[in-house]
Amino acid sequence: MVVPLIVSQVVTGKVTFVEKKGTGEPNGTGAYELDLSQINDFSKAWRAMDGLQTDVFCAGGLTLPDKVGRQLTVGGWAGDANYGVRLYWPDGSDGVPGTNGWVEDPGVLSLQVPRWYPSAMIMANGSILIVGGEIGQNAAEQPNLEILPPTGVKDASTTSGYSNTTVYLDFLDRTAPFNLYPFIVVLKSGIFIAYYNEARILDEVNFQTIKELPNMPGAVNDPTGGRTYQLEGSMVILPQHAPYTDPVGVLICGGSTSGGGYPIDNCVSTQPEVANPTWTIERMPSRRVLPCMAGLPDGTYVILNGAEHGVAGFGLAGSPNLNAVIYDPSKPVNQRMSIMANTTVARLYHSEATVLLDGRVLVSGSDPSGQYVSPADSFPEEYRVEVFSPPYLLSGLPRPTFTITNKDWSYGEQVTFTVSSATNLKVSLLGSVVSTHGNAMGQRTIFPAVTCTGTTCVVTAPPDAHTSPPGWFMMFVLNGPTPSVGQFVRIGGDPAGLGNWPNLPPFDLPGI
Repeated sequence: MVVPLIVSQVVTGKVTFVEKKGTGEPNGTGAYELDLSQINDFSKAWRAMDGLQTDVFCAGGLTLPDKVGRQLTVGGWAGDANYGVRLYWPDGSDGVPGTNGWVEDPGVLSLQVPRWYPSAMIMANGSILIVGGEIGQNAAEQPNLEILPPTGVKDASTTSGYSNTTVYLDFLDRTAPFNLYPFIVVLKSGIFIAYYNEARILDEVNFQTIKELPNMPGAVNDPTGGRTYQLEGSMVILPQHAPYTDPVGVLICGGSTSGGGYPIDNCVSTQPEVANPTWTIERMPSRRVLPCMAGLPDGTYVILNGAEHGVAGFGLAGSPNLNAVIYDPSKPVNQRMSIMANTTVARLYHSEATVLLDGRVLVSGSDPSGQYVSPADSFPEEYRVEVFSPPYLLSGLPRPTFTITNKDWSYGEQVTFTVSSATNLKVSLLGSVVSTHGNAMGQRTIFPAVTCTGTTCVVTAPPDAHTSPPGWFMMFVLNGPTPSVGQFVRIGGDPAGLGNWPNLPPFDLPGI
């Protein structure tokens, strides 16, 4: 049994779950892997992994752009866990159990400063950016960022083994404590960051502010309503289409108010890089705090999970929102949301939604850990896992199939593949996501250029690392609205040489 806090569809096709360990869970190792191809035989489908030495409770995570797609988690609950840097090298395949576990050694590899609720992102240069968090267990804010691998000077007297090379961010200091798990994404002009009810673009070299955006509008009864933890909404990057001349858009949905705990009933979107960005408000069908959003292969987004009352945290939200919503950015503003099916399972704090290679959405978790008293609802820790089937899987149309040999693309490279049918064909690329607390770290949706002659097609990789930061993507071929089963490809290589990091025992290295 596991109540996952961090979930990822990994490059082998397996799904990883990481839960809090040592903070109340009755279970074993804290790390597990699911082989969906063996779902009818629990003993073959489910694998417990070992190797975690510290508690990943409210850590951040990423898929690395190295050639094996290692999964990274950083930060954690308290003590050594605050400094945690942990790696998992995915192995095995459909029907073939993996043998690797997580690798961690706080004595040889750690963050420079402690972080609880941090965000992580692969930068355009391939390095790992870690932003924000707290100094463990509801302590002071950590209003700064750092880069992995560390860029400081070796200093054996420090916890991390490096001199402190963090960068202070005054805006995180000012907006504490409602800016944890900030939303961060690479843009052409720098790094977009959204926190509490504010957003700005940072220079990717010195991290100074290039542009401040207007404040995000909040709830109608509270203009200061916030979007990041502890008020917790969710953000996605809107689709990018070749030839990538349109400004990149972001969409942020839900959140709550700091005083009354009334969740926000709208989404806001903007294009941060236009000359004078403004926020567009779109009403959701209902209030939602603790939402999860997942980008789908057809360029739509599913919004699900969460509550209609309260804020993020243990026992602080109730009135579960059981409804799924599809958001379609190709439609006119205020006509983009469609109400989908309801679940019967309350998914509150620590719930996740993860797009699978087969196009379904894996819905998991819910760890309210207590009784919510207004209204008087009680919700258990949720061990059940569900799947949501988007409309494109219910149309009855045949799913295309495709074969591709080259799965390691350079920027701008033209890659050949074959398809079962080229009618109304499109290709989509979904960034590999590590999901927690409404923050889908690594999320990106790209529709590259593609041409076909008969059933032989050529897809052109995105042109540069600011359009598509280096990393792993799920490639889907769509026949009209219907997606194929996806396959993982890597775009942009490993420019920061993460495959040779960390060159420390006990970490094995894939190389570059």
